[in-house]
Amino acid sequence: MPIDADDYLEGHMWRGRGATVTLGTLALVVSSLVWAPAGQAGASGYEAVTCTGNSHSRYDPPLTLLPRETRNHADVRYTCTTGSGRTAPATGSFDAFAPSASCVSLSSANGTETVRYADGGRSVIVLDGLTTARVAGVLFIRQSGRVTEGRGKGHFVRRTVAALPRQLPTDCLTSGLQGTRSAVQLEILP
Repeated sequence: MPIDADDYLEGHMWRGRGATVTLGTLALVVSSLVWAPAGQAGASGYEAVTCTGNSHSRYDPPLTLLPRETRNHADVRYTCTTGSGRTAPATGSFDAFAPSASCVSLSSANGTETVRYADGGRSVIVLDGLTTARVAGVLFIRQSGRVTEGRGKGHFVRRTVAALPRQLPTDCLTSGLQGTRSAVQLEILP
């Protein structure tokens, strides 16, 4: 289930910001970065899972114009849907380290996310592939990796994030950006 740019912007990020963005351009970028929903169960009998939700990230230290080592922690609230259509809530805890990150660039960052499902199960995911693009102030991140523990162990993962800073871009010049609010889509493939 792809991230809907209109719902994302209307419901989460632009309320009270007064920002103007050409939605057509933003929708085009989102559609080019987000994959189609995962299919049904694969040969191993594992059912694909697609989780969509929102995250709140924190940078340590805050991002400025000067690149430096940065840690990122995000708490994510998901709604997960299996290939057969069952849905359930889940939470994610994401941690990443970037050897060089700033307000304008992000080097390769390795990350780990632990997804905890409503039924008590979990998936530990190691993300080691990263592609980024920035359009109209929105940072789009495409990550890939594998489930290393728990539900879906050994299966390929795709993760797409559309992030906006919680502060004004001018904060890059002073105190630095302390975090972002993001729309997130996580797919554990069959």
